[in-house]
Amino acid sequence: MNQDVNQRVNQAITAFTLVVRDYDEAIRYYTEILGFVLLEDTPLSAEKRWVRIAPPSAGKLRGASILLAKAANEQQHAAVGNQTGGRVFLFLHTDDFQRDYDAYRAHNVHFLEEPRNEAYGMVVVFEDLYGNKWDLVEVNA
Repeated sequence: MNQDVNQRVNQAITAFTLVVRDYDEAIRYYTEILGFVLLEDTPLSAEKRWVRIAPPSAGKLRGASILLAKAANEQQHAAVGNQTGGRVFLFLHTDDFQRDYDAYRAHNVHFLEEPRNEAYGMVVVFEDLYGNKWDLVEVNA
């Protein structure tokens, strides 16, 4: 391996962007339906805000946060809900699959399949309010 690469052992992905239609609509969905926490909502201009959300345990696990970015042009609007060309985009790990599956069903989250048991654990694919595909996963111990 390149010596320069070996010296970068303290890097981490701390956030990634999810392009959304509307800040407040997205905040409501991810906090009220999926149970995420709003980490930050800072106005940057009349049209732009710095909005970060994460699952409740992300801080404890040093997980990445999601930066909600309001679509600002035609190209970005076209990407809302299809940021990966129809593939599963996000993988949400849980310590209790049944608890979270039942809670999401109670909030009318749109599941694309029935839960299935894979070699690595329980998984189900769902769509968020924009159509982005997520895996809800409980990994085997």
